Amino acid sequence: MMNNIATQPSPAVGPALEAQRERIIKEFAHIVKAMAHRLAFRLPAYMDAEDLVSVGVIGLMDAMDKYDPTREAKFKTYAEFRIRGAMLDEIRSMDWIPRSVHERVSLLQRTHTELMNRLGRPPTDEEVAAELKMTQAELDEFLSRARGAVLVSLDDIQVNEPNGQKILTMLADTHQPDALATILGERERAAVTNAIQQLPEKERLVLTLYYYEELTMKEIGRVLKVTESRVCQIHTKAVLHLKGSLHVLQ
Repeated sequence: MMNNIATQPSPAVGPALEAQRERIIKEFAHIVKAMAHRLAFRLPAYMDAEDLVSVGVIGLMDAMDKYDPTREAKFKTYAEFRIRGAMLDEIRSMDWIPRSVHERVSLLQRTHTELMNRLGRPPTDEEVAAELKMTQAELDEFLSRARGAVLVSLDDIQVNEPNGQKILTMLADTHQPDALATILGERERAAVTNAIQQLPEKERLVLTLYYYEELTMKEIGRVLKVTESRVCQIHTKAVLHLKGSLHVLQ
């Protein structure tokens, strides 16, 4: 059914196409909702997952209009990419993070990188707090407030997505191998794998549950028997550690 989606609607089949679109929207409703709940922890306090659902539906409709069945990707893969992209674009467009938070996030990132260089491993919370002349409570509070500013860019590289490479190559000439891209892709994957292996156990577990098991932050909190806020803090630290490791390797 999915491969029959037309890229341009035809007036002659308008009602049939509209009925098909309605069926697909209903079919993907649970996917849109689940994705919105997974990304909701990045939103400011005055918004929630439902605010992203309508944006996701728009992304799905865009996928229906632009899907090309002659490309390698299946419609489900392409649609999920478009839905997620629409939600991330909406989050970015809000620009709700104050400049002061961006500045402190940059300081936090530099501190993590410097400590990684000095220690040869991800720094502990105590070491980061001492370097920044903060108490542990102050660092925890800042990690909670800074989570949206830290997470979007790294999450978008899609190194964790098994279909990510297919999505990116959909617009490329797949008949000609790109040797340079293959080498760089292998190096990037190896670098990310090594960086993840260096993470503290709890940080690796949170990344696994969030990216591979696709649990929400609230669900991860129930698994680890900690608050959702604490899961967000651990996730933020994991991202900072990964960025620091990858920066050191560059």
